[in-house]
Amino acid sequence: MARRRPIKWHVNGSPYRFRLERVRALRERHEEQAKQELATAMARRHQCEQRVDDAAQRIEIAREAQTQVGSFSPEDLLARQAYLERVEHLHESGLESLRRHEDDVAGRREALTEAAQARQVLERLKAKGLAQHQREQARLETVALDEIAINGHRRRAA
Repeated sequence: MARRRPIKWHVNGSPYRFRLERVRALRERHEEQAKQELATAMARRHQCEQRVDDAAQRIEIAREAQTQVGSFSPEDLLARQAYLERVEHLHESGLESLRRHEDDVAGRREALTEAAQARQVLERLKAKGLAQHQREQARLETVALDEIAINGHRRRAA
């Protein structure tokens, strides 16, 4: 009689373990940090925009005050001119600051894009590994079922 192979009733049903899970989790945290930094930069830019808008409104008010007709002393006219110049300087420095904030937001947005892409690479690798693991599990299950069927056929034939 032919030597019987032992029947495997248990298919290796080990769960899928992604070897780079720690790296993926680290990249995910990096992406979350990049999101928070972008949100903070956008909030700072928005506050700067408000300051620039306020300065622009003060410039308009100061210019309107200079065009008012009335009897003003030379000191009043000089004070109004000095105030207008000060507000214009604040507006210009605010615009420079706004440009820096715009650059910062653009850099943070780029950093977030890179972080998201790095995480997505590992997510795709994980999904590919899981699919390969599932195919291997299905193959092993098919082999086990085929072996059970062959052994059953041999017993009936004997």
